[in-house]
Amino acid sequence: MCGIIGIYGYDQVAQDLYDGLVTLQHRGQDAAGIGTFDGKFHFRKAYGLVTDVFTDRHVPRLTGYVGIGHTRYATIGTGDIGELQPFYDSAPFGVMMAHNGNLFNSRELKKEIFEKDHRMVNSDSDGEVILNLFTNALSRFHDDVITPESVWKAVESVQTRAKGAYSIVAYIGKQGFVAFRDPYGIRPLLMGVRDKGIAKEYIFASESVTLDILGFDLVGDVGPGEAVFIDERTRTVHRRTVVKKGQAPCVFEYVYFARPDSMIDGISVYKARMRMGQKLAGQIKDAGLDIDVVMPVPDSSRSAALALASELEVKYSEGLVKNRYVGRTFIMPGQEKRKKSIRYKLNPIPLEINGKNVLLVDDSIVRGNTSRQIIEMVRRAGAKKIYFCSYSPPVRYPNLYGIDIATQEELVAANVKVEDIGALIGADELFYGDIDDMKEACLEGNPNIKDMDMSCFDGRYVTGDVTEEVLREQSSCRSQERPK
Repeated sequence: MCGIIGIYGYDQVAQDLYDGLVTLQHRGQDAAGIGTFDGKFHFRKAYGLVTDVFTDRHVPRLTGYVGIGHTRYATIGTGDIGELQPFYDSAPFGVMMAHNGNLFNSRELKKEIFEKDHRMVNSDSDGEVILNLFTNALSRFHDDVITPESVWKAVESVQTRAKGAYSIVAYIGKQGFVAFRDPYGIRPLLMGVRDKGIAKEYIFASESVTLDILGFDLVGDVGPGEAVFIDERTRTVHRRTVVKKGQAPCVFEYVYFARPDSMIDGISVYKARMRMGQKLAGQIKDAGLDIDVVMPVPDSSRSAALALASELEVKYSEGLVKNRYVGRTFIMPGQEKRKKSIRYKLNPIPLEINGKNVLLVDDSIVRGNTSRQIIEMVRRAGAKKIYFCSYSPPVRYPNLYGIDIATQEELVAANVKVEDIGALIGADELFYGDIDDMKEACLEGNPNIKDMDMSCFDGRYVTGDVTEEVLREQSSCRSQERPK
C-alpha cells in the first residue's frame, strides 16, 4: 500500500510534489521518490521518510512542469535502491511511472517479458513489471506521436495481462500524462484540477487530502478500469473506461490505511469509521460490562472510539500518546522491527488509566503482537480491567492486492479460535466488529457502490482468479522475499 502523486502543470512542480508526498507519508515510510521532466528526466529517490530523502539541496534540482512521486510501503523487495520508484524506461519517448498495489502473477509476467518481449525487469517491484507491459505495448501501437487510442491499447494490454490491484501515474516525454486504475478499482486514485488563469493544472493522488492541501479542486475518482490521458500538444483531457469488471474498493482503506480527512470513491473515511464504532456499540452494550473509560489506540481508531464512547455514554479519553516520529507499526517491514517499535511508538498516561476499567479501541488485530504489548503497557499503568475491541472483524486470510498480509500462518485469527484470542493477547474481554456492519458502514457513504474487497476478512477475492495454488505460491514467495 503505497502513496502516489502525479502533477501535470505549467511551471515548476517539485515543491508541490514534495508537499503532496508529505500528506501521503502515512501510506509508506520505507522510501520515497520524485521524478520530474523539463526536456530531461530528473530523479531523486532513497530510503527514509520524505523529509529525510528530500532536502533543500535536492528539490531545486528536480526541475520541470510535470512530475510524479511515490512513498513506498514494501511488501516484497531486496532492499536495493533499484527497487524504489518512480521507474523509468527510455522508449518510447521516455516514460516514468509510479504505482500503488500488487500483482500476484508478476513472476510469470517477468518470465514472459524476458522470453517474448526481450526485456529485462531488473527489480522485484511489480511497478517495473507494469512499466514494461505498458511501454512494450505503447511501442507497438504508436506512430510518430502518442494518441489517446495508442494509450488505450497500451492500458488494455496491462489490464488484461496483469492480475491483482493497482493504480498508476505515468508521464511520456513531450507526449502527455497518463493515469489508470485496475479493472475493479481496488486501489484508490483521484483526479483534481487547479486553474491559476494561465492554464489548468492537473493532479492525480491516492487520497483527496493531497488535493485539499495543495489547493486543487476534486474532479472525481479515476473509475475502475478507467484511463486518463492529458495530451501535451493540446492539454486536452481524454478519459475512457478501458477494461471494467466491477467496482470493489479495498475496505482496509477505510478501516486503517487512509487518513480520516480523505474521501475515496465518494466515501468519507472519517464517517465510515464513526459508523463502524456506532455499530460495534450494540454488541458491547449487550455484554453488560462496567466500563469507566473508552480509549483509542492512536491514530486510526480515534473516529470509531469517539462514536463508540458516545453511543455507550461513557467517558472518552486519550490515555495513549503516540510518538509521531515512529512509523506505522503494521506497515513496517519485518516482524522484529514491528516488535521493537511498538514500545517506542506509544506511551500511556497513568492518571487516565490507574484504577479504571478501560475499553481499548483499535482498527484491527492482524498478528496479535501489537495488541498484546499495548494491553501489557496499559495494565502496567494500573488498569483494573482491560476490554479490547477491534472495529473490524477477524483478519483470517492473506491479501494479494497490496497489503502486507501475505501468509495465513502469521494471522492470529487464522490459527486461534476467536474466543481464545482475548486470552492470547491478555484482554479481559475481546470484541470484534461484524463483517456486514463494516461493509454497510462504508457503503452507506456511497450507495452507488455495491461491493468491496474484503478478502482479508472473508477470503473472497473479487478478481475471481485467486486459486489455492496461487495462495500457496504467494505464501512461499513472500516468506522468502520479505524482510525478516
